Amino acid sequence: MTENSSCCAPEGSCHSGATDVQAGEVTTTYQVTGMTCGHCEGAVSSEISEIPGVSGVQAVAATGLVTVTSKAPLDEEAVRAAVDEAGYELVGRAA
Repeated sequence: MTENSSCCAPEGSCHSGATDVQAGEVTTTYQVTGMTCGHCEGAVSSEISEIPGVSGVQAVAATGLVTVTSKAPLDEEAVRAAVDEAGYELVGRAA
């Protein structure tokens, strides 16, 4: 491995996750605990992106917020399972 083998960019982000919301899509923000860096953001984003119907994910470790854009409302248990698979904990929907 090289000295700079981190998957994270210098500013700490692995994945921008930014998406444009299309007409008819639903945006939901969740609170996730345990994320501390860009790698964490990427892991959570990757797992949630695998849920059918998800068109975009933006995770922010500093706030613990994960914004998900999807074609229809998602089953919260599916989101919880994806976050658990990534190694973090879904608190629930953000207020």
